[in-house]
Amino acid sequence: MGVTGTLIASVLSQRLVARVQAEQFERQQRVAEAQWRREQQVDELARRREGYMNVNAAFRRYRTQLMNFLWHVHKGAVTPEAREVVEEARRDHHSVLAEAQMVASPAVLSELDEMTRTLSETYRRTMCLEEGNPDPDGSFDEIRADFVRLWEQWETMRGVMRADLGVGDDTTTPPATTP
Repeated sequence: MGVTGTLIASVLSQRLVARVQAEQFERQQRVAEAQWRREQQVDELARRREGYMNVNAAFRRYRTQLMNFLWHVHKGAVTPEAREVVEEARRDHHSVLAEAQMVASPAVLSELDEMTRTLSETYRRTMCLEEGNPDPDGSFDEIRADFVRLWEQWETMRGVMRADLGVGDDTTTPPATTP
């Protein structure tokens, strides 16, 4: 009986140790997986933050250059250089927007798409005015009013971006002076 007990004890002891080791291994795996998920979330947040910052900067530059171009149109002083500056800002905006679209949340993507539509329409109206073929509601003053609406739309988009990044309440900055 004593020998049998000794033999059974060693078998049970080995099984118990194996079970403890398996549970410990599973815990380590869960901890490693949780840490990996946290790192992925941090990386994703950093990518979104960078994308949103870049698209905001590109939007502001494009809007500013388009406003400047509208002023050149109004003054009758459009030069090839002025046109190239606005086109460069437009290309940059499209490039940065394409990158941001790959990382943006659905809510931000919706705002980006709407902003791009509005900005594209303002660009089109400005170019029609410059070419001497303005829309019926495409006067200098009416297009200039579009820029105020663009700024308001940008503030909304920025708020959605900030919420997506988990940033607290947004204090809006006053719109830049429009031409």
